[in-house]
Amino acid sequence: MIDVKQTLQDSEEKMEMAALYLEEELNRIRAGRANVAILDCVRVESYGSKVPLNQVASVSVPDARTIAIKPWDKKQIRDIEKAIMDSEVGITPENNGEIIRLAIPQPTEERRKELAKQCNKIGEKVKVQVRNVRSDIKDKLKKAIKDGLSEDNEKDAEAELQKIHDKYIKKVDDLLAAKNKEIMTV
Repeated sequence: MIDVKQTLQDSEEKMEMAALYLEEELNRIRAGRANVAILDCVRVESYGSKVPLNQVASVSVPDARTIAIKPWDKKQIRDIEKAIMDSEVGITPENNGEIIRLAIPQPTEERRKELAKQCNKIGEKVKVQVRNVRSDIKDKLKKAIKDGLSEDNEKDAEAELQKIHDKYIKKVDDLLAAKNKEIMTV
C-alpha cells in the first residue's frame, strides 16, 4: 500500500527542485546590474582541462555596472578572456594586465522586454513541471484506492497536494515578479 505522507513529501521535494532551478536560471539572466551568476557557465582552459572561472580567478562586483575578475595566475588572463568571449555572456572583456573588467551595459527598453519574455517563458516551463508533479501524484493516489487506500484518505491527500502545488506556483510567480521588476527598473 502507498505511504501517503512519503508520497506528498516526494512531491514537495520535486516542486522545490523546480523552484530552485527557476531561481538559478533567473540569476543567469543579465538584468543590467552586475551579477557574478552570469559567469557560472564560463569554463576556462587551465592546464589541459576546462574548469569553472571561479576556480582560476576571484570574481567580484566593485559597483552596480562592473564585474572584476582577478586571475590567481596572471599568465591565464588570455585564457580567461577567450573563455568569456566564447561563452554566451555577450560582454567584451577589458584588461589592464592584472584585472579583467566586464562593463555591464544598460539594456534598452526593447531588450528589457525581451528579457522579461525570456523569464516568463522559463517560469511557465517550471509551472508546467510543478503541475506535472501534481498530476503524477494524483494518478498515484487514484491507483492507491484500488490497492486499499480509503477514499477519505485519498481526498485528504489530494487537498494537501493542492496546497503544496499552490504554494510552489505562488513561489514561482513571486520569483518572476521580482525578476521582472529588476529587469524593468531603469
